[in-house]
Amino acid sequence: MSPRHNRPKGGQPPADRSGTNPDRFGLERTEEYQGEDWKVRHVSGASAAGKRYRCPGCDQEIPSATPHVVAWPEYGGVDDRRHWHKACWNAKDRRTSRVQRSRNAPRY
Repeated sequence: MSPRHNRPKGGQPPADRSGTNPDRFGLERTEEYQGEDWKVRHVSGASAAGKRYRCPGCDQEIPSATPHVVAWPEYGGVDDRRHWHKACWNAKDRRTSRVQRSRNAPRY
């Protein structure tokens, strides 16, 4: 039996679709968050190798070589960039503010 070939018939190379999917890594888009526009970029795990970040959404560490999202205010600088888990960024509008309390503090 011969091996299966998954090439399109007709001899034409596949169309370049690099700009059609906004979730592709490295492409930047603008989203609204907290009443202002934010630039959002998806980062692949390979380009984040050797680096660790803390997600502001869940306050957990983003391990090295993990795909994630980088977001910053549209008119912000390099120091304003924040690295988020993709799920945390998608749930940012549904989250409540997390208030740190001591063990003996009342919950009201």
